Order: sequence, then structure tokens, then C-alpha cells
Amino acid sequence: MKLPDSFISTIRSTFKEEGERFLAILPDLISETSHRWGLTNIQPVSNLSYNFVAFAKRLGRSAAQSKDVVLKVGVPNRELTSGIAALKFFDGNGACQLLESDAEHGLLLLERLKPGKMLVELEDDDERTRIAADLISCRGEITSPLLQPQLIQLSDWFEGLKKIRPHFNGGTGPFPGKLLEQVESSLPELFADKNVKLMHGDFHHFNILSSERGWLVIDPKGVIGPVGYEVGPLMLNPWNSPLDRIRLERRVSILTEKLGWERESIVKWATAHAVLSAWWDIQDGMDGGRTIHCAEIFSEMK
Repeated sequence: MKLPDSFISTIRSTFKEEGERFLAILPDLISETSHRWGLTNIQPVSNLSYNFVAFAKRLGRSAAQSKDVVLKVGVPNRELTSGIAALKFFDGNGACQLLESDAEHGLLLLERLKPGKMLVELEDDDERTRIAADLISCRGEITSPLLQPQLIQLSDWFEGLKKIRPHFNGGTGPFPGKLLEQVESSLPELFADKNVKLMHGDFHHFNILSSERGWLVIDPKGVIGPVGYEVGPLMLNPWNSPLDRIRLERRVSILTEKLGWERESIVKWATAHAVLSAWWDIQDGMDGGRTIHCAEIFSEMK
């Protein structure tokens, strides 16, 4: 099986030595997993990025019992482990069903969603936002203390904002000082929200697919924190299309109406996530300009 050069480069640059080991054992791992879970006809998807993902057939006792599935193999890491925990918790409620998993070896076998159309493919942005709002309503409260250590804590992500000023020698770099101060001052209030749930964590138009069971999410990060954060990635996406103030204002209005949340809270979470996302971009060598621009639009909403 020949892997795309772009996939190999991404794995190497992201995971360093662990990525090299992963690439070396991947063919054998796929072969062993196929035997273990009864898989045939492994067909990698065309847009491999941070994980090996392939369509496959899982054999049943008869041809009628065989199922189309998705095999996902990744470098074992915290996000993969928390994502598996999230899929187990959701148990198909608003999410793709996890059929088998092995967190130690970075293996997941998933329900194949058909027709599998991404939400981004719908042209009506209002309709897309309403569909997404319905899925946010599926989030659940964590009652088991045993599950929490497996999940990513949202507060850990936002701790990263404390590195911005040291990184820019006491300044704020491309971040307008007023914008950064606004987000920093809003975080204590946002995290005081008691509506803490298990969230997708990367909830946007490319991670929501159509299926025979309705619209469902794929690839959750498995993040626990105030559920208001879930709107952040949605507000910033699709990343490959322009986001004007009128469209963003309409999204806020629809989310406010559908979710029953305070408009001010939605705007503050969108602003906070946009700043965090821009910081991640900068750390990855990108300029973060588009995301900072969106953060400024959010920060000016009343």
C-alpha cells in the first residue's frame, strides 16, 4: 500500500520519532487489525491527514450480515484516547457509532455513515447552523468519575494563552492588545458556568455528516468543560470560505434562538475560541490573520 507523500510528511512533522515508528509499522498494523476484526477490501480515503483512515468491509456470517465500516489508525496520543472515550460515551447518540477500539495501539473501527455528505456541502448557511444547533443539544453530563481522567480538560487548552506575551517578549504580537485583554478578562466568567458537559471539541461543518440516522458528528476530541465552548469552532468555519459580519451575526441569532443560551455568552465563547485558534496557528508557523480578524468581529458584537 503506497501512502501519499503529504500524509507521510504530516505524520513526521506532527509526531516526530513516534510518527516515524508509526509509519514503519503501519502496514503490519493494518494487516493484523484486518485479521483481528474480520476486515477486507481496505480502501484508504483520498484526504489522509493526521490518521490513516480507510473504508472497509467487515465480514459477517453471511453476505447479508457483512457491513461497510471505517477503519481509523493513529499514533497513540491523548487526543485519540479522549476521542475514543467520547465515542463510547455518546454511544451513537448524535455521533458516529464506535464498533471496536484499541486505544493502546491507536485503533478504531467505526460505523460508515451513508450517504456521508458533509454539512459544509449544504449551501444555505442558516440551515447548516440550525442542524448544528440540534446536534449541540445532544451533549451529555459526565457522571462517572472514572471517565473524566480520560478526557481533555478545556481549561488546559486555555492555559496556553498565558504563553502569548512571553512568546512576544512581553507584547501581544499580531493580537490587538485590547482584544487579548478582553478575552483574558472574560475567561473567569465563562469558566464559572456550571453547565459542564462532554463536548466534541472540534465541532464544525467538516465533522458533521449525513447518515441514514440523520446528521451525526465524527472525530470528536473528547473535551470536558462549559458547553458554551462548542459553538466556537462552528462560528469560525468553514475555514476555506469568507466569513462576513452579516453571516456571523445571523449565526449568533440562530444559535441563541435554537439553544436558548444568552447571546452575550455565545459571542464571548466565539471570541475566546478564535483567539485560542489563532494562537495555535501561530505556534504551527501560520500567521493566524483570518482567525484574528474573526475574533475582532465577534468582540465588537453587542
